[in-house]
Amino acid sequence: MSNHIGDPGHGHSPAAWTAVVIMLVAVAIGTLFFFMDIPAGVWASAGLLIVGLLVGWGMAKAGYGVNGPKYSPKEH
Repeated sequence: MSNHIGDPGHGHSPAAWTAVVIMLVAVAIGTLFFFMDIPAGVWASAGLLIVGLLVGWGMAKAGYGVNGPKYSPKEH
């Protein structure tokens, strides 16, 4: 595996991690509510999924994305 100079970092940023964690929790909760037959909970978890997307986008715009000024890449 090579690491090119123009490589965007594949989402290893605080914005990406935060968005993914929120969305994973939303999917897990939504699955639980689906099996428990609680439609309001399923819709609430769908709303949380959208919130995760918006939080990730907002954090990226605030500079915590891959190319943002507040992001410092870590060595793997």
